[in-house]
Amino acid sequence: MRASAFVYPWDVNGAPEAAASVAGLGVEQVTLAAAYHSTRALTPRHPRHRVVTAEHAAVLYPPDPARWEGRDLRPYEAGDWAPGDAYGEAAAALADAGLEVHTWVVLAHNSRLGAEHPHTSVVNAYGDRYPWAPCIAQPATRAYLTDLAAEAAVRPGARGTELESLGWYGLAHLHAHDKTGGVALGDAGQYLMSLCFCPHCREGYGTRGLDPDELAAAARAALEPVWRGTAPSDGGWAGVEKLLGEAPANATRAWRDERARTLQEAAVEAVRAAAPEGFQVLLHADPVSYHCGANAGVDPAHVLSVADGVVVPCTGGAGLLTPFAEQDRDGAVLAANLTVVSGMGGRPDTLVADAARARELGATELRLYHAGLASDGDLQAVRAGLRVE
Repeated sequence: MRASAFVYPWDVNGAPEAAASVAGLGVEQVTLAAAYHSTRALTPRHPRHRVVTAEHAAVLYPPDPARWEGRDLRPYEAGDWAPGDAYGEAAAALADAGLEVHTWVVLAHNSRLGAEHPHTSVVNAYGDRYPWAPCIAQPATRAYLTDLAAEAAVRPGARGTELESLGWYGLAHLHAHDKTGGVALGDAGQYLMSLCFCPHCREGYGTRGLDPDELAAAARAALEPVWRGTAPSDGGWAGVEKLLGEAPANATRAWRDERARTLQEAAVEAVRAAAPEGFQVLLHADPVSYHCGANAGVDPAHVLSVADGVVVPCTGGAGLLTPFAEQDRDGAVLAANLTVVSGMGGRPDTLVADAARARELGATELRLYHAGLASDGDLQAVRAGLRVE
C-alpha cells in the first residue's frame, strides 16, 4: 500500500539530512503541516534543537494579506519556531528528495482564537467556554475556516491535502496540563459536555423545536449523577438518549450534524476551487457523526461523496475503517493512520501485521504518525516494515 509519513517543517528545516532520511523510510509521500495547533514537539535528530515549542495555532507560511484584510478572524503567523515560509522551505527539500508533498491543515482547533475572540468558542451547558474549540455553527467562524482551508491546503507544489478537525471539537482535548480525568466520561457524557450553547447554537436548537434554556438545564440534570459517580455515561448514542431523552438528543444531533456536513462541503469546495486539477482532498475522520475531535465525526456516505477519501485512526485496531469501506466508493482513499512512535503508544514493530489487518478491512493507503517525533529505533522498525509491506 502507498504510505505517507507526517512531518513538521521544523523537523526538516536546518537539518540537511532530514528529507533524505524520511525518503529512506520507504514512503512515497509526506503529509507536511501547513497550519497547526499549539504544541511542544520533540526533534530527536535535529542538529540545532531537541524540543520545539509552538506557542499558538499558526499558519506555517506567509498568509495572503489581500485575503484577510479587514477581517477580525484571520490566521496567526508562527513565531521563531517556524519563521517565514517554513512550510515552503521544508516542502522544497522533501520534494527534492523524491517525495510527493501533501499539506496537513488543522482547522477547528485554535486556543489563541478562542482567547482573543471568546465569542467564537463552544460554550457548554454550564456556561464554560472551550477556547480550544471554535463553534463551527457561527457564520463568521465558518467563513474563516473555509478560507483558511483553501489557503493552507493549496500551497505551491502540493499534490493534495489532509484536513484535520473539520468538524466539532468538544471537551475531550489534551489541553495544557490537562486535569479533566477525575470523572471518567463515556461517549454520552462527552457528548453532553460538548454540546454548544453559544447564542448561535441556542438559536439553532430553537429551529429544531427545543427551548435552549430547558435543554441546558436537562443536560446539567442528566450529568449530575455522573459527577456523583452514581450513573454511567457510556452506551454510545443510546446512552445519550437515555441521559437527555430521545427526542431532544436527536434534535441536537440533527442540528450539529447539519452544521458539520455543510462546513465540510464548503471547505472542500473552496479547496477544489483554489487547487489545480487532480488535487487530492482527504479528511481526518471518525465514522460516528456525533464524535468530536481532530478526527471529525462524519457520516461515511456523505463524506465520501464530498471528499476523495478519509484518514482514519487505526492504532490499536482498524475497526473504524469498516463503515467507510461499506460505502463501496470506487477510487476513494481509505488511509489507515498508524502511530509508529512507541513512546506515544505506537507499535512500529507490528507495522506489517497492522497494515495487513487494515488492508483486510478496506484500507487502500497508510499514514504513519510521525516521522519527526519517532526515535531512531522506531524509524528502523518502520523501514523494515515497509520493505516487507
